[in-house]
Amino acid sequence: MRIPRIMVAGTHSGVGKTTVAVALMAALKRRGFVVQGFKAGPDYIDPGYHTAVTDRPSRNLDTWMTGSDGVLEILERGSRGSEISVIEGVMGYYDGKDVDSLIGSTAEVAQLTASPVLLVVDVSGMAQSVAAVVKGFKSLDATGRIVGVLANRVGSEGHYAMVKRAIEALAHVPVVGYMSSNSSVEMPERHLGLLPAIERGELTPLWDRLASAVEKTVNLDQIVKWAQMAGPPPSPGQRVFSGTRQPATALLAVARDAAFNFYYPENLELLGEAGLEIREFSPLAGEPLPSDADALYLGGGFPEEYLRDLSQPLYLNDVRNRLALGLPTVAECGGYMYLGDAIQDHEGTAFPMVSSIPVRTTMQQRLVALGYREVLALVDNPILTVGQKARGHEFHYSSVEFLDGQEPSAYMTQGWRRVGRDGVARAYLTAGYTHLHFFSNPSIAERLHQFATAYRSIRQTRGT
Repeated sequence: MRIPRIMVAGTHSGVGKTTVAVALMAALKRRGFVVQGFKAGPDYIDPGYHTAVTDRPSRNLDTWMTGSDGVLEILERGSRGSEISVIEGVMGYYDGKDVDSLIGSTAEVAQLTASPVLLVVDVSGMAQSVAAVVKGFKSLDATGRIVGVLANRVGSEGHYAMVKRAIEALAHVPVVGYMSSNSSVEMPERHLGLLPAIERGELTPLWDRLASAVEKTVNLDQIVKWAQMAGPPPSPGQRVFSGTRQPATALLAVARDAAFNFYYPENLELLGEAGLEIREFSPLAGEPLPSDADALYLGGGFPEEYLRDLSQPLYLNDVRNRLALGLPTVAECGGYMYLGDAIQDHEGTAFPMVSSIPVRTTMQQRLVALGYREVLALVDNPILTVGQKARGHEFHYSSVEFLDGQEPSAYMTQGWRRVGRDGVARAYLTAGYTHLHFFSNPSIAERLHQFATAYRSIRQTRGT
């Protein structure tokens, strides 16, 4: 499958690769291209920007969570119907799990997908020295993926002329343009509250400014040419999707709004292929849980941004009562917090939540947990049996306190640098901080479908 594509990588975190990637997507879309966004790594926030700009769900390319074949299948699947794909890297180009390999790095994804790489370099405070930086990156690029450089945070046209001449003469890498040190075309400081701002349309003017900036100072034609010269990526040796969608035999209710919106597209697609009809509803808008739901999926997101709206007793009671009847439920991060007793905001005010699990959440000023997690199920639940494993990641600014002397019971979690326990699990429910990618254990979708189908039979027998 031919997939015109370009990887936007950075020399280090904070270099501005998200700004550049989003700007390229906006400019390409303005030119009339159907643009598909991808993000290396497990992040939800940057894909949220991509989705807002391209009007197509952005997807994650993560070798640790999905394996190499999974990355290739997701790239192929996500690119269908698009004309050019822009892949945003993660951290510095060579930064990954450790210093002895490229595992988990942008370079690994670039090599695996055979994607040309546009290297973003922060040139503020540098002139000829920037050539040494680029030359160093190029010297480590064993497969020759780096095709060009974009200079970011340029002080003036004269400054750009100097760094361009230095890079091309000394590092022998073409420079295709620049973005200036201008706060009006910088992405706001990255934080969780930005995605609700996208939902409210507050960042739409920024996309227009970014597109205009790229059109003015970047050789977009050259970037398109590199993307179109990319050969077909390798085909996955083994696929997760069967290509055959089972007839829907049960209904999965999925919470989807500004408060709950962290879902890997492949998770929902696998659930649909397994035979679940997916119906979205908005707890934030006061929409009740569908009366004919046979299972519930509460993803992560930003419940802390909307605590007053989410704490309405009528809707909380409805969810609580349905769970008490044994509705199969999967809740991740924000959904986990929502099912607890209460969420305390940054000002110390506690808002009542569903109270179906014995935890109370407190929002913190600093990041509490970040990193990959492999989970091992401690009890049978709607997605895993005891001893089964799956992979995902944690990212949250909150902490939970277990009530009545209870302890985490869902998973034993193994990170790259830590071991712990997470969540609450019962025969019909699993809830925890870990965001799971179902590619890491595709049987999750079939198991949830089986639970939902069994619940439908029970529900129909009792006439509800």
